[in-house]
Amino acid sequence: MLLPLVWMISASLMPLSEVIKVPPVWFAPDKYSLANYMEVWSRVGFSRYFFNSAFVAVTITILQLLTSAMAGFAFARYDFPGRNVIFLIILATMMIPFQVIMIPLFIMMARLKLVNTIWGLIVPSMVTAFGVFLMRQFMMGVPRPLLEAARIDGASEPYIFARIMLPLCKPALAALGIFAFLGSWDNFLWPLIIINSQKLWTLPIAMSRFTEQYIAQTHLQMAGASIMFVPILVVFLA
Repeated sequence: MLLPLVWMISASLMPLSEVIKVPPVWFAPDKYSLANYMEVWSRVGFSRYFFNSAFVAVTITILQLLTSAMAGFAFARYDFPGRNVIFLIILATMMIPFQVIMIPLFIMMARLKLVNTIWGLIVPSMVTAFGVFLMRQFMMGVPRPLLEAARIDGASEPYIFARIMLPLCKPALAALGIFAFLGSWDNFLWPLIIINSQKLWTLPIAMSRFTEQYIAQTHLQMAGASIMFVPILVVFLA
């Protein structure tokens, strides 16, 4: 499973003459350099696309953590009319493929004047049914007497949520944060639909166009793929 990854990184450091050799050259330490990365980063413009992807992914991750935690807390610890029905409806949306809602979602973004904007990438992913489900299930395991004791001591609901519940939910928040970041970083279909301007491209879109334009420049393609892969590896290992 690691073989394609090893080849990608090795090829990204070699000149094209070494990459296209037959039989293939897996390792050529004497030929390694960062020239491919510098060319992709500056001349091709991956720096702008990297920033776009980073901004979108980080913003979506923060918003998903906030909205999912708040909704999960409400469903787990408050009794209000229709709570279970609403929660079941939220769960049911997880079974709807994105392809079913992408046209209505595009129309909604157009009416909000968010088409071809960076926020058009962010707003539809601010909250997810999976995030609400994950946080609700985790918060259900927090002992209710702990929260009742805080209320008896005069703690407000925002204080209980921020100072008691959230610290206890760090494992769930970490897992949700990883899923949210990876999902938004790798997202290809929605940016392809909503973004028209090249300056707003994210890395998946840029990589697709780059592969078409530089189809014979395998070493540059591998450098671009490596740049796109590094943040995923960092988040996963963190």
